[in-house]
Amino acid sequence: MYFNENSFVYLNGEFVKARDAKTDFFGQTMHYGYGVFEGIRAYLTENGNTRIFKEQQHFLRLQNSARLLNMPFPWDVRELIGASYEVLKLNDLTSAYIRPLVYAPANMGFNKNEESFVVIEAWHMDPFLGEKLISVGFSSFERPNPRAFRLEAKACGHYVNSILASQEAKANGFDEALLFDKDGFIAEAPGANIFLEKDGKLYTPPLGSILPGITRQTVLELASENGWDAFESRLTKEDLLNADSAFFCGTAAEIVGISKVENHHLPLEWNKSLGAKIQKQYSRLVRKDKEKISLKNKKTVFVNE
Repeated sequence: MYFNENSFVYLNGEFVKARDAKTDFFGQTMHYGYGVFEGIRAYLTENGNTRIFKEQQHFLRLQNSARLLNMPFPWDVRELIGASYEVLKLNDLTSAYIRPLVYAPANMGFNKNEESFVVIEAWHMDPFLGEKLISVGFSSFERPNPRAFRLEAKACGHYVNSILASQEAKANGFDEALLFDKDGFIAEAPGANIFLEKDGKLYTPPLGSILPGITRQTVLELASENGWDAFESRLTKEDLLNADSAFFCGTAAEIVGISKVENHHLPLEWNKSLGAKIQKQYSRLVRKDKEKISLKNKKTVFVNE
């Protein structure tokens, strides 16, 4: 599903066959989830080029995640971007999902490591949650306490929480879960951020208990470009149930509309929502060649950087 006998990965400075890539079974990442990663997409542009969307922002976030977890990060971001394009070329991929992973060496203790390793993989992947409107269930799992983890880091171990929540939602008949923070406010989906629409305005949870999503930032930029009001606000379950429309967003999921929350159907027809407009604009944006991109706010803000 992810690779075959002809697939290549970038592994610690070399391009090797995926089947020949090896890791240490005593590695700290495997045993403790002590590692960081990114999810990045490449698209075939309107002019037939392959373009990695917001590659610099993604690799800067990878670097920042490593810093927040005290993991050495000796690589130049430009080096990793170049390696990602080469992985796409070697695997004959024009549109793909790219997964860089920074992982730790063998270490069964909790002392700081003196080195880190990196692998970059790529494979074809459709939108993570599909392309149809989805149903969402409230999760019994909470997002971790931000004082217990560096939640602004995209860390491997954090995703145990995501996996459990997503599996629970699907077992209960929903397409995906929605998690709350420790204070009972809406946080995010297992692998995506959330936006609500009410009376022509957009609302999304503030940073703190959520991952600072790069797609989330792009949605805020698109809203600003269109003159739509968008607010970061602490949102309750009732805010969502009283919303006109809602959607998840993330690199893997892209923009996906929510049709139903628990047994409640959101009233605004998706095609008439701001989310649908953003979905179309986002799809066009990621497939534009770089020199054609024009957004008013191009800066992605990283917490604690």
